[in-house]
Amino acid sequence: MKERLFGKTARNVSEIGFGAWAIGGSWGDVPDGDARAALHAALDAGTTFLDTADVYGDGRSERFIAEVLNERSGPRPFVATKAGRRLSPHTADGYNRQNLTAFIERSLTNLATDCLDLVQLHCPPTEVYYRPEVFGVLDDLVAAGKIRNYGVSVEKVEEALKAIEYPGVVSVQIIYNIFRQRPAELFFREAKRRNVAVIARVPLASGMLTGKMSAASQFAANDHRAYNRNGEAFDKGETFSGVPYDVALAAVEEIRPLVPDGMTMSQFALAWILADDAVTTVIPGAKNAAQATANAAASDVPALPQATLETLKNLYQREIAGFVHHLW
Repeated sequence: MKERLFGKTARNVSEIGFGAWAIGGSWGDVPDGDARAALHAALDAGTTFLDTADVYGDGRSERFIAEVLNERSGPRPFVATKAGRRLSPHTADGYNRQNLTAFIERSLTNLATDCLDLVQLHCPPTEVYYRPEVFGVLDDLVAAGKIRNYGVSVEKVEEALKAIEYPGVVSVQIIYNIFRQRPAELFFREAKRRNVAVIARVPLASGMLTGKMSAASQFAANDHRAYNRNGEAFDKGETFSGVPYDVALAAVEEIRPLVPDGMTMSQFALAWILADDAVTTVIPGAKNAAQATANAAASDVPALPQATLETLKNLYQREIAGFVHHLW
């Protein structure tokens, strides 16, 4: 597993991380045994970056990570969690000292640790990025020894650019994949200039870029791919990256012939993301051990040819950008 420097932290992390949303909830049922096996498989494959959130299964995901790490010896991986989406209503005013402190205390308990490696504001309202006092609270929590580092998870490039103006922000998590290429235009250059780590989330466009879906695919009622197609529960950009299902399927068929022999489409999609050195780590999800192992193996595939990268850029501009580029 190759590693990359995680921005200002001076820590190296695996370039393929583990996104723990699926083992928490909102992706259909994942049995406890499969969730634990997925984590073990990722760690066995050299993954040293785990990304979770306090709302994934109402803490289920965080608790699984704590249980699995307790079963293992050796160096502890870098564990990132998120805070803010427990607010109801989810408003900028809710991002205050009392609430953030309570969320972090809960995550400390769930993750069975006395200090969190990284806490990310979890896609807060845009107004939060214009409130320095929120980031001041995070600075105080670092000083108090509750968290080592903090960052943000954003929906929009504009939010990412605003967030990295705060010197304490060490990382930005953002949707970046073949169907969501805008972050590379300006934000990635600014992140590199400021030595801010970039965590690429939704790398497989909710599974669309695995190449395994069709017009006949069905999703469980508790899977966001069934209930959030138009943003009914949260930002629609989190589901299939905001691309209409039929448009995405057609684009996948254009991508399929570009995948080299011996490489899965999932690995191809992850390799595309890692082709940009502004990306620190990419966090595909996995519901079982086989998926986690296959994801981790993407670190070993050959770099994609420049001609392939250009073809994918042209595909995005021709077929996808009109649906997503102006929104996020």
